Amino acid sequence: MSEPSTADVTPAAALLVDRDPAGIVTLTFNRPQVLNALDWEAMALFERTVETLHEETASGEGPRLLILTGAGERAFCSGGDQAVLHSQLAAADGERLAQLMGQALRRLEQLPIPTVAAVNGFALGGGSEIALACDLRVVDAAVRFGLVHSKLGLIPGWGAGQRLIRLLGPARAMDLMLSGRQLGAAELEQLGLATRRAAEGGALAAARTLASEILALDPAVARAIKAMISAHRELPYAAALHAEAALFPALWVGEAHVRAVAAFLGRRG
Repeated sequence: MSEPSTADVTPAAALLVDRDPAGIVTLTFNRPQVLNALDWEAMALFERTVETLHEETASGEGPRLLILTGAGERAFCSGGDQAVLHSQLAAADGERLAQLMGQALRRLEQLPIPTVAAVNGFALGGGSEIALACDLRVVDAAVRFGLVHSKLGLIPGWGAGQRLIRLLGPARAMDLMLSGRQLGAAELEQLGLATRRAAEGGALAAARTLASEILALDPAVARAIKAMISAHRELPYAAALHAEAALFPALWVGEAHVRAVAAFLGRRG
């Protein structure tokens, strides 16, 4: 991971895409002047980028892990850019917003590789929705995380309500959505919404450390674990058990398992 990475969009773009030779793709919301809030261009670019990652990972090759983060030190993403969106208050505009980002986050959730949100500072409204669509969340000590939609006369529109219910249960999810309160790092850890906590400003570095640990695994194992989690989310219990068992045989005969057993037997002998 010490080799230089490559960026395939210009620095002025609303979303930066950085590709590390080790197999990590980092998407950076790049509108720090508005706390990385998303306008229509940024949302459309995000949706297209996620679809590109699906194409690149469909064969089992390509990127091995995705990190999402925000430019600057103040925010991961503060949601939709209200200065832009406030002038578009027709029902059709709301439908467009919900469909565009709802579909993008659904596709993010369906990626076959692990996804990590590196959350510095503010992750409010739509920003918290993006983080909740990731598999893992690394937060910094200054994080302010919240489904604040009720304060704006709204509910989550990009799928975070259902994701939060599945993560926390109906009562806790309802409490957080009704109150619209902001959560800090300690409470996010307590609730299980944060995978790891970093020092202020350190979420991206901590996420990269986590990524290195994941990349140390056989790629097929990481994908199989992601598939197990997806089966839990998408399927009834019996079907999920069947899907999990179906993943096992290919790993059993895989090179990583054969090498590991040989090494174990060699040490024991």
